[in-house]
Amino acid sequence: MQLLLIFGIAFAIAAVAFALQNNVPVTVSFMFWSFDGSLAMVLLLAIGLGAIIAGLVSSPAVIKGQWGTARLRRQVAALEAEKSALAQRIDVLEAELKRLDPSVEVAPEQPRPYVGLKTLLTSGGTTGSDKQA
Repeated sequence: MQLLLIFGIAFAIAAVAFALQNNVPVTVSFMFWSFDGSLAMVLLLAIGLGAIIAGLVSSPAVIKGQWGTARLRRQVAALEAEKSALAQRIDVLEAELKRLDPSVEVAPEQPRPYVGLKTLLTSGGTTGSDKQA
Protein backbone atom coordinates (compact mmCIF):
# COMPACT_ATOMS: atom_id res chain seq x y z
CA MET A 1 0.00 0.00 0.00
CA GLN A 2 2.82 2.40 0.86
CA LEU A 3 4.66 1.50 -2.33
CA LEU A 4 1.52 2.29 -4.32
CA LEU A 5 1.23 5.67 -2.57
CA ILE A 6 4.87 6.48 -3.33
CA PHE A 7 4.35 5.50 -6.96
CA GLY A 8 1.25 7.72 -7.16
CA ILE A 9 3.08 10.71 -5.72
CA ALA A 10 6.00 10.21 -8.14
CA PHE A 11 3.54 9.95 -11.05
CA ALA A 12 1.77 13.15 -9.95
CA ILE A 13 5.07 15.04 -9.71
CA ALA A 14 6.09 13.82 -13.17
CA ALA A 15 2.69 14.81 -14.59
CA VAL A 16 2.92 18.32 -13.12
CA ALA A 17 6.47 18.74 -14.43
CA PHE A 18 5.38 17.57 -17.89
CA ALA A 19 2.36 19.88 -17.86
CA LEU A 20 4.41 22.90 -16.80
CA GLN A 21 6.91 22.33 -19.61
CA ASN A 22 4.08 22.17 -22.18
CA ASN A 23 2.34 25.47 -21.46
CA VAL A 24 0.83 26.10 -24.92
CA PRO A 25 -2.73 27.38 -25.45
CA VAL A 26 -5.04 24.69 -26.84
CA THR A 27 -8.73 24.37 -27.69
CA VAL A 28 -10.58 21.28 -26.54
CA SER A 29 -13.81 20.56 -28.43
CA PHE A 30 -16.38 17.92 -27.60
CA MET A 31 -19.60 17.82 -29.59
CA PHE A 32 -21.16 21.28 -29.05
CA TRP A 33 -18.86 22.26 -26.19
CA SER A 34 -15.51 24.05 -26.61
CA PHE A 35 -12.89 24.99 -24.04
CA ASP A 36 -9.80 27.20 -24.46
CA GLY A 37 -6.98 26.79 -21.97
CA SER A 38 -3.35 25.91 -21.52
CA LEU A 39 -2.08 22.46 -22.35
CA ALA A 40 -0.91 22.13 -18.73
CA MET A 41 -4.46 22.64 -17.43
CA VAL A 42 -5.93 20.19 -19.95
CA LEU A 43 -3.36 17.53 -19.07
CA LEU A 44 -3.89 17.93 -15.32
CA LEU A 45 -7.67 17.80 -15.75
CA ALA A 46 -7.36 14.64 -17.86
CA ILE A 47 -5.15 12.97 -15.24
CA GLY A 48 -7.52 14.02 -12.45
CA LEU A 49 -10.58 12.70 -14.31
CA GLY A 50 -8.75 9.46 -15.02
CA ALA A 51 -7.91 9.02 -11.33
CA ILE A 52 -11.53 9.70 -10.32
CA ILE A 53 -12.88 7.23 -12.89
CA ALA A 54 -10.36 4.57 -11.82
CA GLY A 55 -11.38 5.07 -8.18
CA LEU A 56 -15.07 4.76 -9.00
CA VAL A 57 -14.54 1.64 -11.10
CA SER A 58 -12.41 -0.12 -8.46
CA SER A 59 -14.46 0.84 -5.40
CA PRO A 60 -17.07 -1.97 -5.71
CA ALA A 61 -14.32 -4.61 -5.67
CA VAL A 62 -12.66 -2.99 -2.65
CA ILE A 63 -15.95 -2.80 -0.76
CA LYS A 64 -16.80 -6.41 -1.63
CA GLY A 65 -13.39 -7.52 -0.35
CA GLN A 66 -13.82 -5.61 2.91
CA TRP A 67 -17.28 -7.12 3.46
CA GLY A 68 -15.93 -10.61 2.78
CA THR A 69 -13.05 -10.09 5.19
CA ALA A 70 -15.39 -8.84 7.91
CA ARG A 71 -17.70 -11.83 7.37
CA LEU A 72 -14.79 -14.26 7.64
CA ARG A 73 -13.50 -12.57 10.81
CA ARG A 74 -16.95 -12.91 12.42
CA GLN A 75 -17.07 -16.56 11.37
CA VAL A 76 -13.62 -17.24 12.86
CA ALA A 77 -14.63 -15.55 16.13
CA ALA A 78 -17.80 -17.66 16.31
CA LEU A 79 -15.87 -20.88 15.64
CA GLU A 80 -13.26 -20.00 18.28
CA ALA A 81 -16.04 -19.34 20.82
CA GLU A 82 -17.65 -22.67 19.91
CA LYS A 83 -14.29 -24.44 20.27
CA SER A 84 -13.69 -23.00 23.73
CA ALA A 85 -17.25 -23.92 24.81
CA LEU A 86 -16.70 -27.50 23.60
CA ALA A 87 -13.33 -27.67 25.39
CA GLN A 88 -15.02 -26.57 28.62
CA ARG A 89 -17.75 -29.17 28.08
CA ILE A 90 -15.09 -31.88 27.63
CA ASP A 91 -13.42 -30.82 30.89
CA VAL A 92 -16.77 -30.96 32.73
CA LEU A 93 -17.58 -34.41 31.32
CA GLU A 94 -14.12 -35.77 32.16
CA ALA A 95 -14.44 -34.46 35.72
CA GLU A 96 -17.89 -36.06 36.03
CA LEU A 97 -16.54 -39.35 34.66
CA LYS A 98 -13.73 -39.32 37.24
CA ARG A 99 -16.24 -38.54 39.99
CA LEU A 100 -18.50 -41.45 38.97
CA ASP A 101 -15.74 -44.00 38.39
CA PRO A 102 -12.33 -43.04 39.85
CA SER A 103 -10.68 -46.15 38.34
CA VAL A 104 -11.16 -44.84 34.80
CA GLU A 105 -8.08 -43.18 33.37
CA VAL A 106 -8.75 -40.38 30.92
CA ALA A 107 -5.99 -40.38 28.33
CA PRO A 108 -4.76 -36.96 27.23
CA GLU A 109 -5.60 -36.10 23.67
CA GLN A 110 -2.74 -36.82 21.30
CA PRO A 111 -2.12 -34.07 18.76
CA ARG A 112 -2.42 -35.24 15.18
CA PRO A 113 0.75 -34.92 13.12
CA TYR A 114 0.93 -32.18 10.51
CA VAL A 115 0.00 -33.45 7.08
CA GLY A 116 1.03 -31.31 4.15
CA LEU A 117 -1.03 -30.64 1.06
CA LYS A 118 1.25 -32.78 -1.09
CA THR A 119 0.78 -35.76 1.23
CA LEU A 120 -2.98 -35.29 1.27
CA LEU A 121 -3.15 -35.14 -2.52
CA THR A 122 -0.86 -38.09 -3.19
CA SER A 123 -2.22 -40.46 -0.54
CA GLY A 124 -5.91 -39.87 -1.16
CA GLY A 125 -6.47 -37.74 1.94
CA THR A 126 -5.44 -40.31 4.56
CA THR A 127 -2.31 -40.35 6.65
CA GLY A 128 -0.33 -43.43 7.62
CA SER A 129 -1.94 -43.61 11.07
CA ASP A 130 -5.43 -43.44 9.49
CA LYS A 131 -4.64 -46.36 7.14
CA GLN A 132 -3.59 -48.62 10.01
CA ALA A 133 -6.64 -47.95 12.15
